[in-house]
Amino acid sequence: MASAHILTALPECDSSKAIAHNTVQVDTIAVSKERQSLSDLFTIFASGFALISDGYQNNLMTMTNVLLKKEYPKEYTSTVSTRVSNALLVGEVIGQIVIGLTCDYLGRKTAIVFTTLMIVIGGILATASHGITIHGMFWMMTVARGIIGFGAGGEYPASSTSASEAANDLIPKHRGPAFIMVTNFPLSFGGPFAVSIFLIVLMACQQTHYSTVWRVCFGIGCVWPLTVFYFRIRMLNSVLYRRGAIKRRVPYMLVLRYYWKTLIGTCGAWFLYDFVTFPNGVFSGTIISSVVHNGTILQIGEYQLLLGAIALPGVFLGAVLCDRVGRKRIMMIGFSGYLIFGLIIGCAYDRITKIVPLFVVFYGLMQSSGNFGPGNMLGLLSSESYATGVRGTCYGLSAAIGKAGAAIGTQAFQPIKAHLGDKWTFIIAAICGVVGVLVTWVFVPDLSGEDLRFRDERFRAYLVSKGWDGAMGEDDLKADANQGIDEGIAVGAVKS
Repeated sequence: MASAHILTALPECDSSKAIAHNTVQVDTIAVSKERQSLSDLFTIFASGFALISDGYQNNLMTMTNVLLKKEYPKEYTSTVSTRVSNALLVGEVIGQIVIGLTCDYLGRKTAIVFTTLMIVIGGILATASHGITIHGMFWMMTVARGIIGFGAGGEYPASSTSASEAANDLIPKHRGPAFIMVTNFPLSFGGPFAVSIFLIVLMACQQTHYSTVWRVCFGIGCVWPLTVFYFRIRMLNSVLYRRGAIKRRVPYMLVLRYYWKTLIGTCGAWFLYDFVTFPNGVFSGTIISSVVHNGTILQIGEYQLLLGAIALPGVFLGAVLCDRVGRKRIMMIGFSGYLIFGLIIGCAYDRITKIVPLFVVFYGLMQSSGNFGPGNMLGLLSSESYATGVRGTCYGLSAAIGKAGAAIGTQAFQPIKAHLGDKWTFIIAAICGVVGVLVTWVFVPDLSGEDLRFRDERFRAYLVSKGWDGAMGEDDLKADANQGIDEGIAVGAVKS
């Protein structure tokens, strides 16, 4: 079968007719619309449910760190705690880059199935962590968490790009809110969800048998991705992907020339967001335990659950307002929340920590503002800003830079507390909020939620104008027979 789109070098002045002329239309559709629509629906919901497992894994160490410190007070030092927590982040950085490329070259479905398997295998190994010595057990746990991180990190570009493309065809007018509710919401919900599971298991073990508690919690993490594995293995690649994929001769230099400013925006903002939010999430249990003097693990867990619950409303508010206020403005408002609440907590730390519920509320509001702004918008903007042929790669790179910020923040968290004091973890969050506002204002594009095909056509026109003559689309695709659709998109792209 012919390739869906074959590009040849054309004069830059030739607009919509040139683009439409170089769009080879085939007379039938490879996949029926009914089957594709059903696949898109399952892709959206399966992406959301699967990302709950990522949120669960990202937040599982929050209470596990507290428990392991109680169980192994001498062996589980701050160095070991940081290493185990960072293993997930290092794995996520590698997974986001590798799977980002994979889901562009091999397809969204192939990448998603692989990431699911990695999370399950890593979860099994973490559950079975063992060693001749306690330190050996922690090293096995570190390696297992790294494998989980590879799968969880790969879920970001694989699930998010497929969900965005599916929503673009299924519910184009509500793509933004739908995307947020199946990406950042399950990731954020993973926090209180992980704590809830932890508390249930802890109570079932009568607040003893700590080894059983963390092993069961690790094991439960294998269940969530398996529940949607059938739907994932049956899913189809999106129509956008099958029409816009670039599987050979990817013009990376042209991609950088076209998207350099946007990449600085999404990568820089994601770095700042994860630098603040991840260590403050992973070590929030440790922070609360230092405030709740002589508190039991159950008490710390209850406050941790309250913190996670307060952080959730920001996700819903951001989803409601993203189309009305604009993605860029929402992200700047969210970063401003870091400035406001970070300074309140940091400057009044000695006083506010004497009233634990008040401290937890302000802490939760800071986390909620992060969810409202960059937490919601970074994934959405990264899925909308880039053309389909390089969406996974650019999304994965942006998320990987973010997770690099998370790893650096996690590594620096304990030294900052030790040398500068607890309050400086929040003052630095406020500083990152200011820088985040500036990066967003200068580098992040102000998108309106238009059909993703328009961005594909603009990118295609740019490549053609620079002399790129490669092919777009899967070899086995038979594109939409209605040539008027593509011509209309081309005209709209050039006029925009």
